[in-house]
Amino acid sequence: MSYIYRQTMQIIISNASPDPIYEQIARQMKRQIIDGALPEGAPLPSIRRLAKDLEVSVITTKRVYEELEKDGFIDAVAGKGTFVAARSEEFLHEMKRKLVEETLADAVMNARMLGIPAEEVHEMIRLLWEDEP
Repeated sequence: MSYIYRQTMQIIISNASPDPIYEQIARQMKRQIIDGALPEGAPLPSIRRLAKDLEVSVITTKRVYEELEKDGFIDAVAGKGTFVAARSEEFLHEMKRKLVEETLADAVMNARMLGIPAEEVHEMIRLLWEDEP
């Protein structure tokens, strides 16, 4: 199921994913905020509206918004709504680094489970880095 809000936010929920729905939603919203698809100050749907549009529980979307607010991605303004938070370049850089670290942590865990030595993983990363423009 997917949802496009005001042509700026797209959320795709996969029932096949091992990740909880709230994590899928939060991760996608964070990425869209980091890459600028959801610009600073952009209004977000209400918790109830997002729950209805995504066909998920209000509790799920409330948890998403709480996590995003705690992490500094969004601001809830009483009586006005929820908006993408203002952020500094330093904050954006740190969030980008964190996103890459999380992805690499998954890759390292998989490599360890499959018995692939660190040197091979380093070589894979080097080759992938050099292969991409």
